[in-house]
Amino acid sequence: MKIIIDNKIPYIKEAVQSIADEAIYAPGKDFTPELVRDADALIIRTRTHCNRELLEGSRVKFIATATIGFDHIDTEYCKQAGIEWTNAPGCNSASVAQYVQASLLVWKAMKNKKLEGLTIGIIGVGNVGSKVAKVAKGFGMRVLLNDLPREEKEGNRFFTSLNEIAEECDIITFHVPLYKEGKYRTFHLADTNFFRSLKRKPVIINTSRGEVIETGALLEALDNKSISDAIIDVWEHEPEINLELLRKVIIGTPHIAGYSADGKANATRMSLDAICRFFRIERNYEIHAPVPNSPVIHAENYENALLQIYNPAEDSDRLKNQPELFETLRGDYPLRREEQAYIIKYKE
Repeated sequence: MKIIIDNKIPYIKEAVQSIADEAIYAPGKDFTPELVRDADALIIRTRTHCNRELLEGSRVKFIATATIGFDHIDTEYCKQAGIEWTNAPGCNSASVAQYVQASLLVWKAMKNKKLEGLTIGIIGVGNVGSKVAKVAKGFGMRVLLNDLPREEKEGNRFFTSLNEIAEECDIITFHVPLYKEGKYRTFHLADTNFFRSLKRKPVIINTSRGEVIETGALLEALDNKSISDAIIDVWEHEPEINLELLRKVIIGTPHIAGYSADGKANATRMSLDAICRFFRIERNYEIHAPVPNSPVIHAENYENALLQIYNPAEDSDRLKNQPELFETLRGDYPLRREEQAYIIKYKE
């Protein structure tokens, strides 16, 4: 079996040797029809667009994207061509929750704010949004949830409208998939009308997809103070991001919220597991994230410990200093582990 693999997918080389006769690595943006023509499977990330142009005439039978999102896969074409595909739902949900948690702590320190008692609106309450809700409750925040697909299935007992979130929230964070059409359309969900409906000048956080927020409308909201701050990890037209917006956000990062080593290891494992199931291959590998260089944290308090483990302001500084390196900063992202990889010792 021959597999073509995005060369930025970590912790995979030794494991894939046990299931593939041949594995070829290439940058995600450089997948071509010639490269994939005689491959049985692809393991990709968001930079590879799997559509008719790439896949027609190939022998590809299975695509695994090591990401939560799958809008880079033309699912309709794959269905027509008999190509199965899978994504990795929930693989990096704890990583994104860590990013939001740490970003709120950075905002709290920079603005001299208290999180306790503030109201946060979470738009999209899947794997990620559910974990962000736990983080917010841990800070003593009031949590409002908005998720139209879940509300239709479960009723409105636990959910609130977008209008209520716009009126009542001090912080609004987006965790929806990107749907460009249909009843659950999220493309430009936060547009000019949305920002003009806001009542409390909230902080806006986006770690979902750049196209969920209309860039021009967000800039206008920052300029006219209808929002107080923005924390942006995902951008329209990546990697050609809006530099004016980057300058104005309090934290701006290169689409790395889900890039903890733990989340990456989960995604790699899920992709390989899916290939083994599809091709009926015995699974005999283990994938673990590396141990951090300094696994013991000495901290004055828990919040200080969390920011020692991960501080998104450092990622933001790197991007703001060299925005032209968006793809490099993303592709060569340094080792970042989640809290469970550390021992926290408090100073007396």
